[in-house]
Amino acid sequence: MAPMTGTPRELLGPGGLVLDVRGRPGPAALRFETAEEGRRTVLRQRERTVLLGGLTGQGCCHDLRLHRLDGYRSPLPPIASSRMRSAVDWAHQYARWLEGSDATPLDDGRWHLARRTWFEPGVWSADLVRDWPAGLLELYCGGGWHGVLPLRRLSPPDAARVKAYRKHVRDGTLAPVLLWWVPFLDGWLILDGHDRAVAALAEDRTPPCVVLTRLPDEDAWRREAKQLAEGHRRHSARFTGTERQRTALEEGYGAVLAGLPYEPSAVRTWPLTGGTPAWEVLARAAMFQFPGD
Repeated sequence: MAPMTGTPRELLGPGGLVLDVRGRPGPAALRFETAEEGRRTVLRQRERTVLLGGLTGQGCCHDLRLHRLDGYRSPLPPIASSRMRSAVDWAHQYARWLEGSDATPLDDGRWHLARRTWFEPGVWSADLVRDWPAGLLELYCGGGWHGVLPLRRLSPPDAARVKAYRKHVRDGTLAPVLLWWVPFLDGWLILDGHDRAVAALAEDRTPPCVVLTRLPDEDAWRREAKQLAEGHRRHSARFTGTERQRTALEEGYGAVLAGLPYEPSAVRTWPLTGGTPAWEVLARAAMFQFPGD
């Protein structure tokens, strides 16, 4: 797939932007393929399978049992120590690298990249999947999983590369980890920076991150805005509160309307050729079986 050139972008100030990707109709180089109405999942990078997943359970409560395979390739080039010590707007730099990569999840649509340095408690501790290659994600019920899934084996904290990164952590110059927000997993995949994440955690720090998030297409958010405006018009016509309450109502409406273009959207998936039988062949080839299936 040819690299993107001249991708339209919306600048959101330091540490954030939106890429309007065009000319990549998909399937994306890094993509989810599903069968059995999403109960069987494959993550591929080009033609290589890097993750297999299967849902167990009924109703709203599911566990995702998964198995990752070696061979995942970062969409970013190696980042030299000297570059980390220079002044870099990492969200913009990562956007440029992603534009030129043939290993990314980018396909046609709007994609948000933004710095993030704070996460809810547990995201980088209890809900970081440290086991390899298997893993278990408890989804949906009780608030979902909401954790971080590495796409390669994590190095030990005393590995040479991790030790070098730990000094950057202490100096405040560590390049951020690149995460991909995947709503149907209720969590993030590490696209780049596995060793940098280990280094930050070894220093009792939350890894600095740039998060890649798919946003709704313009037509979609404009349709929602139109529906929201009509509902607001009807509600305002019936409103009988004080002027102060009306002001608060209008301000709330304005904030919701302004945020619509930047709400996370579902990640696109593609049908798995061959369906569940093809998934089972891949699972057997990986020596992986799900209990109860």
